Amino acid sequence: MAVEVVPIELPRDFRKFVDPWWTINEEEPGWVPPLLMDRQKFFDPRKNPYFKHAKIQCFVAYKDGKAVGTVAATVDEGQQELEAGVGFFGFVEFIDDEEVARALMDAASAWLKGQGMKELQGPFNFNSNHDFGMLIDGFDTPACIANPHGRPYYGPMMEKLGYTKKIDWYAYWMDAIGMPETVKKISDRFLARNKNVTLRMVDMKNFDKELKIFLDIYNDAWEENWGHIHISEEEFYAAAGDMKQVIDPRLCWIAEVDGEPAALTVTLPDYNEVFKKMNGSLLPFGWYYFLTAKSHITQLRVFILGVKKKFQKMPLGAPLYIKTWEEGLKMGIKGAEASLIVETNTRMRGSLEKLGARIYKTYRIYSKPIA
Repeated sequence: MAVEVVPIELPRDFRKFVDPWWTINEEEPGWVPPLLMDRQKFFDPRKNPYFKHAKIQCFVAYKDGKAVGTVAATVDEGQQELEAGVGFFGFVEFIDDEEVARALMDAASAWLKGQGMKELQGPFNFNSNHDFGMLIDGFDTPACIANPHGRPYYGPMMEKLGYTKKIDWYAYWMDAIGMPETVKKISDRFLARNKNVTLRMVDMKNFDKELKIFLDIYNDAWEENWGHIHISEEEFYAAAGDMKQVIDPRLCWIAEVDGEPAALTVTLPDYNEVFKKMNGSLLPFGWYYFLTAKSHITQLRVFILGVKKKFQKMPLGAPLYIKTWEEGLKMGIKGAEASLIVETNTRMRGSLEKLGARIYKTYRIYSKPIA
């Protein structure tokens, strides 16, 4: 039977879009089901301010009457300022069937062509400020919090359909061992010689004030990173508000130079270890796992480490890493992921490798001209 690809309407058809992910990934042990409550809000144009800056069309593929794949096509206003004519695809999930994959990607490509786009890039869910990339290596372990996973056949299938590598992003893994002595000495010497540099823990009692600092550093530090799209205040505050419940202040530090916020690190407990058991829902036992998360979480994800451009000649990353790592070791964690690091960011990659980190997952952005 032929494959039928149907456009859906959000938020009305939210469940039609996300429900197929469970059956497509049911045999993939590394896949972590998203929280339906969170995804419902994310896909609601009335609640997610991102929809104010983008045109989005989601599609579901059907074969023999069953939903067998999904994809979203996005025209992002910020991306048009960076690279006019580039549209995004994301939330791409499909059974191991070339006919299904081709029909989905053709539907996304045709819609984007109708919007005047000339090239398709992705996956971005919806852009680089959300989770992105297609896992092509590292399927033996589950995805960390706020990272995608996917099926091992996705990458080869995209290449079969004519998509080529645009750029790779890496996830580094660090085992829970002591910080290398050389790095510790560099940090101690730097702080001893620069008394105007201070480190402080994020103040959760003044979280809204801290968010302004986060946003300022985020947009400045990542401005020259490949694919970075400036994020609006409204969008940033909405995303950060949702993340507040998983933030542990002991793992979030700000470096100040003469009292000016210069760098920050945000490391998250890997709640995916909990979400896996919740299977997308708080009921019937999801609440229990969430409320007792500390006893279930054994690893961390270094989510953000950024230094404002004017301070990037200072080794601020070392003391921030050390502070975070010391706190993580106190928690008894078994290790941490630092991600995602673009392959061209040799400075950050070099710093991680000096800390003893190794690449253990690779995520790829694909591209293809729109015919």
